[in-house]
Amino acid sequence: MSVLLETTVGDIVIDLLTDHAPKLCENFLKLCKVKYYNFSPIHSVQKNFSFQTGDPLGPLSKESDGGCSIWGLLSGDPAKRTFTAPFHPKLKHLERGTVSMATVPLASDPDTRVAASQFIITLGEETDYLDGKAAIFGKVVEGFDALEKINEAMVDDKQYPFVDIRIKHTVILDDPYPDPPGLREPSSSPPPSDEQLRTVRIADEQELHENDDVDEEELEKRRREREARAQALTLELMGDLPFAEVKPPENVLFVCKLNPVTQDEDLELIFGRFGKILSCEVIRDQKTGDSLQYAFIEYEDKASCELAYSKMQDVLIDDRRIHVDFSQSVSKLSDVWRQDTNNKRRARARGGWGGVQELEKRRQYREEDERSSGKNYNMVYSKEEMKGRHDDRGSNGRRSEGRHDQRNDDRHDRRNDDRSQKRPSDRDKGRQYRDRSRSPRRGNRDDGHRSRDGYRHDRRDRDGYRRRDR
Repeated sequence: MSVLLETTVGDIVIDLLTDHAPKLCENFLKLCKVKYYNFSPIHSVQKNFSFQTGDPLGPLSKESDGGCSIWGLLSGDPAKRTFTAPFHPKLKHLERGTVSMATVPLASDPDTRVAASQFIITLGEETDYLDGKAAIFGKVVEGFDALEKINEAMVDDKQYPFVDIRIKHTVILDDPYPDPPGLREPSSSPPPSDEQLRTVRIADEQELHENDDVDEEELEKRRREREARAQALTLELMGDLPFAEVKPPENVLFVCKLNPVTQDEDLELIFGRFGKILSCEVIRDQKTGDSLQYAFIEYEDKASCELAYSKMQDVLIDDRRIHVDFSQSVSKLSDVWRQDTNNKRRARARGGWGGVQELEKRRQYREEDERSSGKNYNMVYSKEEMKGRHDDRGSNGRRSEGRHDQRNDDRHDRRNDDRSQKRPSDRDKGRQYRDRSRSPRRGNRDDGHRSRDGYRHDRRDRDGYRRRDR
């Protein structure tokens, strides 16, 4: 979900975090939709920190109320002018271009902060001071050159720019929220009000009066051009276009209303008399292979394409009158650009891992040749090592380094030697089985035992040792 802000210093594209701050994003989107932010001044510019905007009049106007939320604006209820600002615990002011709603403490409850329409955009990296004071709802993804111009603007002692920097227009690139009752989107961008014009300090006269003496048709044309640029920028961000200024080729014709029986060779034979054809393709369904009844014809030069366009309109082919137009598709250009980009990335790749060709395996702990292929399955620590890490500890709770492995190996070897040399006889086996069935001796009760030095220790002492070893 994105919004384009057209400012006097350049365009700024903001991606909204609708999953983390839905209410803040809805308020911001709907205010943009009703053109509430048009001609809003940028103020409180603090170099390498942040700037603030969103009030249509700004702090220089005595009529300013500080801004209003979309719900208060539509209802006219002063109680809905502000709303409780939600703060997501995972959203922090950690990077440049973080967008957040400006908030103030509620008079009746200082722990609750409320927001209206004003928002803040950070101009530096270390801006964690704003955490808990401004509610984050988006981030800037395009237009950092405009942020740099705002950061370098000359300001007075109240951080207000001497030369006006304002939001000229807002374009919604995607809006997932339903409109609240009473919302009406204006057909065109409204002109600045008299109160807004009185707040102008130093402005470009040409920009102030750029819409003077312009008819409605021209204004509508300009609005459509701005929206087209914004949509193209969105497609560029999504990766569907190589760049926003891409244009369709001028030597390609689009032919539609074809008969399903018409083949590529038929069109190439008919259109080939106007010039050399580089490619002629009837578009077909990928599953069935049936013709979709339209095609693209690419000529070697632009003149041949224009001649075919003028001569082949409404011509009868296979009992169908075709329609011819210049192609508006850039899919082929996008495919070429995408394939070239992928080839360059693969050329820089060093190997492959996990099914991804350009992903290099990282050998963080041991080299591949040094790892043993035994029963430890190439773990960094084997089971014996992990067991000794917890069992082999001194009286002070620290691990006795360097002695565990050798001692365990010695015990293991002695135990194997004893088992191999002393095989119990049948008589001994029977005695062992009888001993197992007997009840434990009194001296081996659960509440205590005798150690090698002859002293008796009860359960409380053992628990104390365990706690101390931990």
